Amino acid sequence: MRFVIQRVAHAEVAVNEETIGKIEKGYLVLIGIAETDTREIADKLIRKMIGLRIFEDENGKTNLSLSDVGGNLLLVSQFTLYANCKKGNRPSFIEAGSPEKANELYEYIITKCKESVPVVEQGSFGADMKVSLLNDGPFTILLDSETL
Repeated sequence: MRFVIQRVAHAEVAVNEETIGKIEKGYLVLIGIAETDTREIADKLIRKMIGLRIFEDENGKTNLSLSDVGGNLLLVSQFTLYANCKKGNRPSFIEAGSPEKANELYEYIITKCKESVPVVEQGSFGADMKVSLLNDGPFTILLDSETL
């Protein structure tokens, strides 16, 4: 499982030119799910993401977590995080989870995040989405279950 976490001043996701998810200060999280991923792996990444201290305190140090700053989450599924570009120029997505498995885990992640974060917005699984954001920093972190 892979989470690409971007600290944002604001972000939104639209489908067919209609905004379906929008947040202010917080994280835009692109979520890639592999066929081998489980709820336990999701729980581990969620705990790590929620606990990250990447917001600045009064001294300009990255010392504050999402909850410390009242931050929001925008969660967007993105199977292309499992693109394999080793052969040729056309990426292979064979390592990405099946749509059924990925959607089930994506929905699980949304539900779990709502247990601890007051504002959780989301994209639309499998849809052609347009994502816009103002990356604050810029600050981007990759959480990969293979390396945690």
